[in-house]
Amino acid sequence: MALSGLDIYKLLPKTNCRKCGFATCLAFAMQIAKKSTTIDKCPFMSEESKSMLEASSQPPIKLITIGSQENKLEIGNETVLFRHEEKFHHPCGIGFILEDTLTQAQTKEQIEKIKSLNFERVGQHLDINLIALRHTGEKERFLKLVRTVLESTSFGLVLISSDPQTLKEALQASAGKNPLIYSANKDNLEAFSALAKEFGAALVAKAADLSELEALAKELSAKGVQQIILDTGAKSVQEKVWDLTQIRRQALKKSNRALGFPVLTIVDNPDPYAEAIEAATYISKYSGIVLIKGTESWEVLSLLTLRQNIYTDHQKPLKIDAKLYPVGAVSDKSPVLVTTNFSLTYYTVLGEVEASKVPAYIITIDTEGMSVLTAWAAEKLTPEKIASSMDKFGIKDAVSHKKLVIPGYIAVMSGELEDKTGWQIFVGPKEAAGIPSFLKKNSPS
Repeated sequence: MALSGLDIYKLLPKTNCRKCGFATCLAFAMQIAKKSTTIDKCPFMSEESKSMLEASSQPPIKLITIGSQENKLEIGNETVLFRHEEKFHHPCGIGFILEDTLTQAQTKEQIEKIKSLNFERVGQHLDINLIALRHTGEKERFLKLVRTVLESTSFGLVLISSDPQTLKEALQASAGKNPLIYSANKDNLEAFSALAKEFGAALVAKAADLSELEALAKELSAKGVQQIILDTGAKSVQEKVWDLTQIRRQALKKSNRALGFPVLTIVDNPDPYAEAIEAATYISKYSGIVLIKGTESWEVLSLLTLRQNIYTDHQKPLKIDAKLYPVGAVSDKSPVLVTTNFSLTYYTVLGEVEASKVPAYIITIDTEGMSVLTAWAAEKLTPEKIASSMDKFGIKDAVSHKKLVIPGYIAVMSGELEDKTGWQIFVGPKEAAGIPSFLKKNSPS
């Protein structure tokens, strides 16, 4: 648990030497507590005090990395139970389970389908993170599956097997890919912890009971395994959510280091709709990794969208560059529409303009990422700002007419905007869904 400024002060030499850059040791301690400076600025701090401060500064949930290079997945390092308290930092990893019962052709077909599951929403790319390979029978079939996946994709891997020798060969084949080993329990602890240490891989610790899971994680840590992920096994949704919540609470509220690791959840439901609902529940509370079997785009997009919404920083509105955007084969007669630079607003307007098949320009005003009504109420979307943006972005040189379409919600400023710009103002629909019919019937071109 993070120490207060006074707690930190008690660990300092109290010389007020000012070599840290602060007038007193107390002032220095307060800045450390605020994370505005670091303990290495003090030249006289004892090693014991340094060790205590370093331990207290560790995140309550350890940061774990799976995979390598551009496709590496980082999970953990979370600091709050509820998003509104601050924010969530590392999005839940989503992956797909492939079993070694698949034929070579089926494996390649599934891999290609998984690789196609990437989407774009409000200017952000939404991608899956992992492929989990499950060993069900023959060792050679599993190793062939591992090699096929490694040759075909760079996704992070989860290696699921109960046989240490099979896992060892799979880890050798995937050297440098930093896979996740699944899973250690009280019966195979020695063999699996040795594999994790030998290959520097993260290891899943699995136990149904939280006290057993805590004891297992402590034993793994004592054996030198630091990259640990927790799993409480197959349970009902209600039981699983209880486990996930209690693990999070123990780490954040009770400073329980033994449970201060991310959690992995496997969803094993043959009904794709039930699978999507269950996976969504675990993404919301509080799984670090969710593994599913379903690869239908509708299911995956719904989960990726949910994850994007949960892990978007609510303190920083999503926004795009404020500038002039041409949509379609524009000409000097194309209509000009005004909106804000809030990503969701812009991409909604963009989609409707594209649907209209009418080439048009969209001017996005810098409203600090606020939507139309919010920006207008906060005086971030004003006639003066629209007029200056039109000059700045060169719209007068792009079109030969002087006609501007504004959102219906800010119709009240149309008269003043005409005075400021000298352009004829057209009041568009209040909702973006009305843009196609408006442009087709009332285009000011």
